[in-house]
Amino acid sequence: MLKVKSRNYIIITACKNEADNLPKLIESIEKQTVKPVLWVIVDDGSTDRTPEIIKQIKEKYDWIQSIRLDGKKRKRGLHVSQVKKKGFDFAVEYCMKNEISYEYLCNIDADIILESTFFENLITEFEKDSRLGVASGGIYHFKGDRIVHTHVRESEPAGGNMVIRRKCFEECGGITPSYAYDSTFNTKAKLRKWKTKLFVDVIAIEVRDTSSTEGYWKGYTYKGEAAYYLNFNPFYAIIKGIRYLFIKPYYIGIAYLYGYFNSLIKRTEQINDKEIKHYFRYVRPREVKQYYIEILKTKLKFKINRKKI
Repeated sequence: MLKVKSRNYIIITACKNEADNLPKLIESIEKQTVKPVLWVIVDDGSTDRTPEIIKQIKEKYDWIQSIRLDGKKRKRGLHVSQVKKKGFDFAVEYCMKNEISYEYLCNIDADIILESTFFENLITEFEKDSRLGVASGGIYHFKGDRIVHTHVRESEPAGGNMVIRRKCFEECGGITPSYAYDSTFNTKAKLRKWKTKLFVDVIAIEVRDTSSTEGYWKGYTYKGEAAYYLNFNPFYAIIKGIRYLFIKPYYIGIAYLYGYFNSLIKRTEQINDKEIKHYFRYVRPREVKQYYIEILKTKLKFKINRKKI
């Protein structure tokens, strides 16, 4: 007899003062063609209408649960991943106590809008490949009246709309508190021979640029600090900073490099995980180098073929 694969999934959403954005996410979850068996919303001490919005939606659906944290002054970094981890831990324990089966765990940020077939499409991709451990949709933003795609490598699923196979989640030890929980988890999955992929055609719209939540300068300074925290190779950090100099607003490259080298000079705390530190210091630069070599080869091959024509 053919075993029917489970499409059950749980969602974790961490939020703080998201009264403007949370209703849009709620609406997009309500419209999903495959609905979650559990949605845990973590309120990190909101002072706007967010708690009221959560209360109203909980009364409407019995598959929505919430937890409220003290909500100390907002800071980027470890705190963000710690809030997410509390949500994942709560969800896993809740499912265990209530005998809720699930195959996938998802992090969906509060400022995301999902197309109605988002989960159906990603789960279908998981069903096609038993070694696919982590996946996300493409990253899109509003630009005026248009929706534009942000180009990122397809081997790096986006943290804001990430779906994780349960077996992969458990093998990686769950969410690790880190300055970049998504990069850390993607790395742990790869090191355990799981595939990670971003599917460009599966649409998730970020209502705002996550780096601009506290202003572009602070946002990209934080990216630089996170790069040092993960033990990025300095040469790789320089190359990445230079690349940012060609993206508007152009000063974000300076902010990124400032964040990285200020942390380097001060010898700030780094992640206490040897395999992650080794990966970002030695393996990641080789992967990026090979990635651009392949792009260059493709472009050269295209030019040669055009000349032949």
